[in-house]
Amino acid sequence: MAVAALLAVFAAPPGMARAAAAGGRGGESRPVYSYDRAIRETVWVQAPTAAGHHDRVAVDIIRPREAAERGRKVPVIMDASPYYSCCGRGNESQKKTYDAQGRPVQFPLFYDNYFVPRGYAVALVDLAGTNRSDGCVDVGGRSDVQSAKAVIDWLNGRARGYGSRSGGRAVKAGWTTGAVGMIGKSWDGTIANGVAATGVRGLKTIVPISAISSWYDYYFAKGAALYDGGPDELAGYVESPQAKAGCQAVQRKLAEGAPRNGDWTGLWSERDYVRDAVRVRASVFAVHGMQDLNVRTKHLGQWWDALAAHGVQRKIWLSQTGHVDPFDYRRGAWVPTLHRWFDHYLLGYDNGIEHEPMADVERSPDVWSTDRVWPPAGTRATTLRPVAGTVPGVGGLGVKTAPGGATAGFTDDPKRGESDWAAAIDQPTPDKAAFLTRPLGHDLRLSGSSTVTLRVTPSTGSAHLSAVLVDLGPSVIRNYAADGEGITTLPEKECFGSGNPGDTGCFRRTAADVQRVDRTVFSRGWADLGHYGPDGKGRVITPGKSYTITVDLAATDHVVPAGHRLGLVIAGTDAGLIVPAASTPRVSVDLRHTSARLPLVGGYRALARALGGTAPSPSAGSPGAVGIPRLSRLP
Repeated sequence: MAVAALLAVFAAPPGMARAAAAGGRGGESRPVYSYDRAIRETVWVQAPTAAGHHDRVAVDIIRPREAAERGRKVPVIMDASPYYSCCGRGNESQKKTYDAQGRPVQFPLFYDNYFVPRGYAVALVDLAGTNRSDGCVDVGGRSDVQSAKAVIDWLNGRARGYGSRSGGRAVKAGWTTGAVGMIGKSWDGTIANGVAATGVRGLKTIVPISAISSWYDYYFAKGAALYDGGPDELAGYVESPQAKAGCQAVQRKLAEGAPRNGDWTGLWSERDYVRDAVRVRASVFAVHGMQDLNVRTKHLGQWWDALAAHGVQRKIWLSQTGHVDPFDYRRGAWVPTLHRWFDHYLLGYDNGIEHEPMADVERSPDVWSTDRVWPPAGTRATTLRPVAGTVPGVGGLGVKTAPGGATAGFTDDPKRGESDWAAAIDQPTPDKAAFLTRPLGHDLRLSGSSTVTLRVTPSTGSAHLSAVLVDLGPSVIRNYAADGEGITTLPEKECFGSGNPGDTGCFRRTAADVQRVDRTVFSRGWADLGHYGPDGKGRVITPGKSYTITVDLAATDHVVPAGHRLGLVIAGTDAGLIVPAASTPRVSVDLRHTSARLPLVGGYRALARALGGTAPSPSAGSPGAVGIPRLSRLP
């Protein structure tokens, strides 16, 4: 039965085909090629291994037949993933499917349905050790990255491809221009970052969605474990049956190279793409949920700053969601924006997208603002300082330095976390120290990454520390702690591009899942006190001795409105988000030597204006702070 689609697809007359496949001034590529007649094939590309051998990496390709028949070359949109057989992609967990002869039938997500008729090829790559590829999963290391990079090399005539997994005829990619754009969410987007950091020629752009930039920061926050397992466990989750049987040595290497003490090792250096940002040649369209508690926005912030330092062409979308693809929270704007991005960087259309506002930021559910650059011009790191208040454990937050000898304290309680702290931020509780501004007289916008420097004295030989920023005042936000992480999936479907019974191109609609709150945690960070040193190695800490440590907070873009208060909470274990330390110490905080550096739009002047003005106190009676979900994992 024919599948309905939003856009009809038909065989193109020569003039229209040229318009779809060649760049020009203005305009956009059009759906002039047949999806039903598209060439669907699998090529096994030879990828180098660390041992000097080669694995064959499976690449499922769909490309317009009419372009091939007329000798017109097309660019490639590529998603390299470990999830095509184990877990699926997208909100509906779509997996690759094949016919009885092993030819690809379903290509997960909408890229094939929408872009193939417009003169693109789509290549979905099984990372080494997954689905139909040889090799072993090494979780962001050389095998992962090289298995994807090799495909770009093959598309540009620098690597070998074959028509079968073993033996077989050689296959060349004479049908492509060699221009590649990588895209993907989570691990897929992470690989896009890693491949871009090799500087491979032919990779013109990447679109990393909720992507990791340094794998250490996925598992640890300055020594504090974010999960109770390591990369060996994650490898076992995605690897193929063949890899499970033959990759035990790689699993052991992953386990041994990622000790649970949180120390930086050579394994993490290999998986740190930020240090190689200088090699990036591709443009970057980065997308992230500011409440993503799986791949925290620390990854986005440090990657973005490194790319900016090296002059990489960039664009960014920041949503209020958790770990969610923009196709599922802003579909109507996402598809045409992505279309124009790929048209410009892969087909060469002069459509001006690179000159448009750099940043789109979600201010409240489905309400967006734009900025010419991000962070906005005039953003400055500005210091705020805590001081003791009249109520023990609840102090002030402003520009004055606390007097010598002023302290606050808390006792680590691993059963309580940031939602508990925020709910009782203006009340004395033993598990936290909280510091609040007066109600702001003007809006105060934070845009970028913050740090909190602490001088603390623990009562035991181990301590974990948390620092969170809280907006105290009524708001309507996306319910990022719910199962949908800010979206609700509806039963109705809508179609993008064209399709057939094996790959419809139709997906369930979504809507914002919203919640009314009276306080919002909008940035957080954690650390193990034993990792106070600069070398990433843990040290023995002495009870009763003072230590200074800086906690990195996740990047964000948040406006604290006039009438609200800005809060800083300092505490121990953030329940559900970090693994507890070996002990639950009483921690004393030296307020004179504690401060927060916040990226304020307008800098100190904006802060002084907000703190110096007057505004009514926020109304009471809102339902409370959003809760925190259980520890989640990729994808």
